[in-house]
Amino acid sequence: MSERNNFVFKGLHVVAWVIFVGLSIEAGALIVNFIISLFKPEIVQNLYQKLDLSQMYHLNKWVFFGVYGFILVIAILKASLFYVVIKLLTKLDLLKPFSTYVAEKITKISYYTLSIGLISYMAQQTTKNLQHYGFEIDTLNQFWADSQAWILMAAVIYVIATIFSRGVEIQNENDLTV
Repeated sequence: MSERNNFVFKGLHVVAWVIFVGLSIEAGALIVNFIISLFKPEIVQNLYQKLDLSQMYHLNKWVFFGVYGFILVIAILKASLFYVVIKLLTKLDLLKPFSTYVAEKITKISYYTLSIGLISYMAQQTTKNLQHYGFEIDTLNQFWADSQAWILMAAVIYVIATIFSRGVEIQNENDLTV
């Protein structure tokens, strides 16, 4: 493997760590916002992303819990996705990349990505319906605006995972014949 490829791979590893840390901080901050919004809703406008859903909380608590549940699940899934990516990058051997471990991790990444896309789409449609009942949803679109992109990305990653699985089978057959 060339020195340039090794450098790029290590750079991607660092980028994955940075994204994972950022997404973990975001998920943690959203959890803190949720807890504080339950006990001290008057200071929510000073917290992370100024996600003030106190009006929604006062109008209907179940809607508030449902919408915040969508936000938290999506944030936690994104952080979990990049944790799996980091685990994959840590154990990936570029000299012999076709292994069952790599194929399983890439498949898991596709499932996480599909889950994020589907939950984002459900949240997007749910909040559109809530808008008809007078709920303010403008601040929420940032959490699930790209749901279709996540679903498309999941399909592409699943194809790659299938190719890796087949590559593992071929590699094992070649190892047995040699």
